[in-house]
Amino acid sequence: MRCLIIEDEPIARNILKGYIEDVPHLELAGECENALEALEFLKNESVELLFLDINMPKLSGISFLKTLNNPSAVILTTAYAEFALESYDLGVIDYLLKPFSFERFLKAVQKVAQVSKPTLPNKTEGFLIVKCDGKTYNLKHSSIYYAESKGDYITLVNEEHTLTFNKTMKGLEEELGGHSFQRVHKSYLVNMEHVRFVEGNIIHIHTKEIPIGNHYKESFMNAFSRQ
Repeated sequence: MRCLIIEDEPIARNILKGYIEDVPHLELAGECENALEALEFLKNESVELLFLDINMPKLSGISFLKTLNNPSAVILTTAYAEFALESYDLGVIDYLLKPFSFERFLKAVQKVAQVSKPTLPNKTEGFLIVKCDGKTYNLKHSSIYYAESKGDYITLVNEEHTLTFNKTMKGLEEELGGHSFQRVHKSYLVNMEHVRFVEGNIIHIHTKEIPIGNHYKESFMNAFSRQ
């Protein structure tokens, strides 16, 4: 995502620049010291995410936001919590109260990625055959939420069933290869189409909270940012 920083404090701008540089799927398109400068910048450049300070000279961040017809995704940055309610009424995705940590910054960016996630193109629907308790199930790949490995057994959860059957995670990965499934932990495989949001090292999918293993975190975040 191409980002624009609109912030009149040099220290705050430098902190945001450093945070943006540390997130692989963010690109700094520019930085502006005030809202009027940002209006000029946006006449010639397109960005997908604004980091917008509220308390700026001449034109406040809130007033600036009201001038935009089709604003990009917006994360507000301010030292004043009292503006939060009005900002959400304007469609702001998140509100960072200064001083904020990199972890809080990343959480806000993940919200933007989730809200801005484009509709995935239609794919030829695949099916997974599962034998469980004497029955044979023909499950659409798109209906599967996640799978959990327990030794040589898999517990698979989809829109209608929770099924436990004999198979290794490696074997299941091979069957589902080429579709929207991502290994996120030695014990978990998730359908990226059903990820609701990510908070810290926890994936929220359906009603389940699934941990992200350190070994899988980079590949998962890369796949999540491309969704």
